Amino acid sequence: MWEFFLCLLPSLTLVLLQMNWIRHLAESAIQCLGCFIWTLTCRLLKLSFTNVSGSTKEKPEVKLICKPTALASYLRKHCHALTQPPTWPQTDPHLQIITNLMWPTLEGAEMQGVRFTRDHLLLHDGGIVALDWAVGLSHQDQIKRQHHPGGNVLGLHSSNAAIVILIPNALGRVTPNLLKLCHLTLKQGFYPVVFHRRGHGGCPLTTPRYQEFGNPSDLMQTVCYLRNHHPSSTLLAVSEGSGSGLLLSYLGECGSSSYLMAAACISPVFHGQLWFENEFPWLYHWVALIYRKFQINRYATSLSSVMDVANILSCKSLRDMEEFMFCTVTQQNHRTSDSNDHIEKGDSRISLKPDWAGYWDRNEPLRDADEVAIPVLCLYSTDDPLFPPSSTLPETLFHNNPYFLLAQTEQGGHCGFMHKDERGNTTSWSHSAVLGYFHVVADFFGLEDKKGFNDVTAMCCSHGLRRSVSTRRSTLLRKERPVLSSRRRQISTPSDTFTLEEERDDFTWNRSYTR
Repeated sequence: MWEFFLCLLPSLTLVLLQMNWIRHLAESAIQCLGCFIWTLTCRLLKLSFTNVSGSTKEKPEVKLICKPTALASYLRKHCHALTQPPTWPQTDPHLQIITNLMWPTLEGAEMQGVRFTRDHLLLHDGGIVALDWAVGLSHQDQIKRQHHPGGNVLGLHSSNAAIVILIPNALGRVTPNLLKLCHLTLKQGFYPVVFHRRGHGGCPLTTPRYQEFGNPSDLMQTVCYLRNHHPSSTLLAVSEGSGSGLLLSYLGECGSSSYLMAAACISPVFHGQLWFENEFPWLYHWVALIYRKFQINRYATSLSSVMDVANILSCKSLRDMEEFMFCTVTQQNHRTSDSNDHIEKGDSRISLKPDWAGYWDRNEPLRDADEVAIPVLCLYSTDDPLFPPSSTLPETLFHNNPYFLLAQTEQGGHCGFMHKDERGNTTSWSHSAVLGYFHVVADFFGLEDKKGFNDVTAMCCSHGLRRSVSTRRSTLLRKERPVLSSRRRQISTPSDTFTLEEERDDFTWNRSYTR
């Protein structure tokens, strides 16, 4: 009897699994068990727990905060990702952070199905930065690679693929999230390159100093190198997390000379000082602190001449490490000894006081926000546990500055934005939004160039003039700015806001950069 039952047991199991209500019951039980385990884990790790059921009373949406302009209206109509918020059943931000930022990655020439080749760029002061070019996908992904028809549009009448500069976080770690973005970027026909600061990402430290949080001098030389060696390719830039401090500083200091067509920041840090002084969940802070100490310890011998390495390695917070590394008298003397060529170029960074407040006077990401001259899309989630309180979000900047756009979602964590598509596959909403944004901006600029060309040509013909008209992407600005200006600028205040009609009359993309 029992032998007969045991023989039928596998068949009975298969029959039961074929019944939908049994399968749904098993899936619900597994989901509840996973939720219970994750809740217990969050409590043990002292992380604020968020309901992972994903059920909300109100329908989630993407809130686009920006000044009403022609570009903003064009984005709303044509950028599909900015109208569809990320939806993922496991909405807990900590789960997204662990899987997208903290999960270990393999180092080498091929990571996450992407093959890289490295170039080292020698800087003016003898320092070295690294450029990791994504040159191909794995064999299986190479077959599925898309040659997007927008490649020529992004190249602005050029057959060369657009170059996307990917800037990792301030720690310099290449995260799974960045590798996935690199994979999708290459798959859609772009040419991605990962920028590594000196001493980061395996790049050798040949000078006894690291780059400050918001010092874009190395990035300036890198972009100029890319511009000179790839003159017919459109340049774009994407930053991840705290890497936005470098990208926003670069856009502000360069102004019309940025050579970029557009930029995007995923989970950006708008206030560097506040970000360092804000208390992180202890798990993330501890991991970042250990990772940073390993970086310093690797070059302890060479750095000992300009830093108190022993004191730095004994620090218990990222804020103290940043201060001991860049805000000491020894660092000030070292910068002063190497500042002759910088002073001739008008660089005022050397003359500031070596204290914590002076450090952020020259390194705050938005210190020159009013000089930014290209569209910048920022993706931010309200459940980001690594972001300071939402009250510090500079919404006034986005309401008053036509070049800044903020896409705000209710879930996504920090650089997570996991999304379950129509096929049931888990993807990244932020990656699709950024690449879609680049395509739409390129289309918009192409249309505006045609309008500007036709308007000026008609004007010339009406006056009987014979002259050639050329429009270049590097003249997107309405004003020129001196290189590395020493004056400090402040972001617009709420008193500077206008009505919708006044804003539309005040700024139009067609007139602003073609005349």
